[in-house]
Amino acid sequence: MSEHRILIVDDELSVRSSLEEWFREDGFRVETAEDGQAALRAMDRGPFDIVLLDLKMPGMDGISVQKRVREIDPAATIIILTAYASVQTAVEALKLGAFDYVTKPVDPDDLSNLVRNALQTRALAEENVRLKEKVSELTAITPIVGVSAPMEHVQEMIRTVAETDSSVVIRGESGTGKELVARAIHAQSRRRYFPLVAVNSGSIPETLLESELFGHEKGAYTGAQYRRKGKIELASGGTLFLDEIGDITPKMQIGLLRVLETHRFTRLGGNQEIASDFRLICATHKNLEKLVEEELFREDLFYRINVFSIQVPPLRERPEDILPLARFFVEKYARAMGKPVLAIAPEAEAALLAHRWPGNVRELENAIERAMVVGKGQALEGRDLPLAAQTDGAGEPQARSLAALEKDHVARVLRECDGNVTQAAKVLGIDRATLYNKLKRYGLRR
Repeated sequence: MSEHRILIVDDELSVRSSLEEWFREDGFRVETAEDGQAALRAMDRGPFDIVLLDLKMPGMDGISVQKRVREIDPAATIIILTAYASVQTAVEALKLGAFDYVTKPVDPDDLSNLVRNALQTRALAEENVRLKEKVSELTAITPIVGVSAPMEHVQEMIRTVAETDSSVVIRGESGTGKELVARAIHAQSRRRYFPLVAVNSGSIPETLLESELFGHEKGAYTGAQYRRKGKIELASGGTLFLDEIGDITPKMQIGLLRVLETHRFTRLGGNQEIASDFRLICATHKNLEKLVEEELFREDLFYRINVFSIQVPPLRERPEDILPLARFFVEKYARAMGKPVLAIAPEAEAALLAHRWPGNVRELENAIERAMVVGKGQALEGRDLPLAAQTDGAGEPQARSLAALEKDHVARVLRECDGNVTQAAKVLGIDRATLYNKLKRYGLRR
């Protein structure tokens, strides 16, 4: 116990002396104070693990001292010493954060056990904080990279809905990063210390999806040789993420609706209801409203899941995010492959900006990974990128010069920045002088 410090605050010398002797014999480092002012001076000299505080003292009373101690060291554990007549005041001290109280005359053995319990509680609380920090570190999500206005709006919506337990539908084309948005919502929510359980509803046949979600008992069907917990049960306390919710069958829609209404379910082959406290986040690339009109998706389920909706824009609608994303993936795969971080050559940047990215961010990541594998120089070149030739409306290849592509991109960024050259140069990643030269060369300078 030699590392633990105790401060004994009592106006009675006999109490201070006897408790000091007792705890020193137990191996504690002990200081004493005869009144509130002396106690605060001792607190200023260094932190204490335990403060034994008498309520009835001349000058500052125990409640006032307790409030000041909390201001100086919020982590200090306070145990109140009180006479029987002031138990009500001790209760008030408990409401202000005291760990417990003991009545005088004090039984040294009882007080010693109480101090040890307080230290164990303090140690568990500190360990809990460390574990939460470790969990946050281990479960850190891939950051959402984006400097465009649409992605800033998505980030704001994530922060808004993360503080609630409302159901969320994330919409967007395949490859836009809908699951990443779901994980960001979970990571910023109060459920972040519990699991996020993901299920791709569109890739699992109905019979298997039912077992996947609800679990099954041993013997529920041929091949069910043991009891298995479902994803809904595993997500209790955390978040259930159902990807491609628009693909589930009408039968599964009925089962899911009941679970969302009651947060209770039964495993396949079982008869015992199981409760699960989870938050639902769904994702889809389909138009759910249209599916409801066509009676392919239940209207009541739609309203149950569509409390809050986030639309993730396709990459072609936010071209200013292409190069930041590309650089992020270059750094990611440089670490994974043990390679130096490569620059992206100007012609490669132009090719990335000119591509329409039908596969969105997923396609961009794949292209950068491939380029990092085949790239041999100090920078990724245009020839390293696996970008298919794009076509015009008649199916003919688009033949445009590098200068034309750069001119279009510079003009677009300048328009989006409302003609602000300084801001446009920052978005383009070049200095103002370079941008002025380009504006002059392409006849864009006013």
